[in-house]
Amino acid sequence: MGTPSLSPWDTLVLTLVLVGLWAPCVVSRQPNFIVILADDVGWGDLGANWAETKETPHLDQLAAEGTRFVDFHSAASTCSPSRASLLTGRLGVRNGVTHNFAISSLGGLPLNETTLAELLREAGYSTAAIGKWHLGHHGHHHPNSRGFDYYFGIPYSHDMGCTDNPGYNLPPCPPCPRHSTAARVERKDCYTEVALPLYENLTIIQQPVELGSLARRYAEEAARFIQRASDSGHPFFLYLALAHMHVPLTPPLPPAPGRGIYGASLGEMDALVGRIKEVADSLGKGSTLLWFTGDNGPWAQKCELAGRLGPFVGAWQRQRGGSSAKQTTWEGGHRVPALVYWPGRVPAGRTSHALLSILDIFPTLVALAGAALPPNRRFDGLDVSPVLFGWSDVGHKVLLHPNSGAAGKVGGIEALRLAQYKAFYTTGGAMACDGSIGPAEQHQPPLIFNLDRDIQEQDPLDVASREYQEVLPAISRAYAQALQDIAADNVSLADYSQDPAAIPCCNVQHVGCRCHGATQDPHVEKRTPQLCL
Repeated sequence: MGTPSLSPWDTLVLTLVLVGLWAPCVVSRQPNFIVILADDVGWGDLGANWAETKETPHLDQLAAEGTRFVDFHSAASTCSPSRASLLTGRLGVRNGVTHNFAISSLGGLPLNETTLAELLREAGYSTAAIGKWHLGHHGHHHPNSRGFDYYFGIPYSHDMGCTDNPGYNLPPCPPCPRHSTAARVERKDCYTEVALPLYENLTIIQQPVELGSLARRYAEEAARFIQRASDSGHPFFLYLALAHMHVPLTPPLPPAPGRGIYGASLGEMDALVGRIKEVADSLGKGSTLLWFTGDNGPWAQKCELAGRLGPFVGAWQRQRGGSSAKQTTWEGGHRVPALVYWPGRVPAGRTSHALLSILDIFPTLVALAGAALPPNRRFDGLDVSPVLFGWSDVGHKVLLHPNSGAAGKVGGIEALRLAQYKAFYTTGGAMACDGSIGPAEQHQPPLIFNLDRDIQEQDPLDVASREYQEVLPAISRAYAQALQDIAADNVSLADYSQDPAAIPCCNVQHVGCRCHGATQDPHVEKRTPQLCL
């Protein structure tokens, strides 16, 4: 018996039926996004990355249920520039943020830069930033003016103000004064005169903040926001920028000596991430993409209060003095842990070796939301959704590593990756635990390491070797093309000017700006806008 032919009408009906059957497999609405950014976390601080680490069962489970990215990099090796790049998809030489902002900074991330939150809000998302901001707090640089419907957190690093229970730091910092600053003992590297503020939207609700309760409060506020957004029917974007693992550390229980302090704090961070995953899963697995990573590597000068580098020890630099972690362009400064969890979309139990960056979060989430990138500017990040979905394991061909304080002009591009090769035109070490600082050195021709066989960055290729001579022209071309691309772009300049009037202060009449009560009204004491913002 022959196969009966189908009429055009039958073909159309059959097509519609098949599309209907297939449609549930496709995302029927915009996905929710949660980006969790840890602070000063080491690549080796995840047990899934480094077997010596035992304090991260929730993160390790996240890796088992999602994809782990082992060649993932921050866009800078210090706080503000890395965060600016996450939210713009552009390096500091483009977005203007090349170093950290101060508590008295008038400026912040330039207002002509479009943030991820602004784009997603235009695409119908509810948006929230919870945790550390550090991209400007004065005037329109506040998160509520940069695309976030809701903000709860500290406007900069939580060591940039005194608290009543200062936690663990090196050197130890004293608590806030309660009566007069006259008898106050000054300590190097400690903020002693102004208490650390906690904001809810534009209002300072506690000053000084109680550091010991911060993790719990962040988790609670994140859960409330997720529930509100879910109830509203809108997709949501939550940017959760943790205080962990930056000093001061405030572990929940009395820790054991030595690395017990760090380990207990790491365990607290792990539990917080586990709680957020649990809340996200409660909305229905598959509705929310969760992306965990770090802003830069460990702060080595904090000794036992700093994280683990894993194998990325920057041996060449260590032999010459100084740290090869935070503030440097060595792998330990910018290679950070990264996990993506999205049940049903991102493969479980997969390890990707694609060369990726925090810069990629911006264009990837914009694409997944069905939005468009802003015009008239160039981006350093890529839409890496094919890598997330396991369709590809190819990321950046070239990745630039800006100077971040250890050597060279801050923000300048003097180190880059090309495939497995890492080239340095300038090297230098940040302050190490022993107090040493590696001298800045310029290299022409550049130092080149083959990371495939020298992950410790110990032995640069011999300039006279065939391998060096073969790869140098490609590196030189890539470097020149990158600099030309930046020079031809619309770049921004951040305002780094300072004014004491910009320091957040909820009560100028009290020592250290202390608030009496956790729910201050923004109009009490006739607060001026510049003090609040």
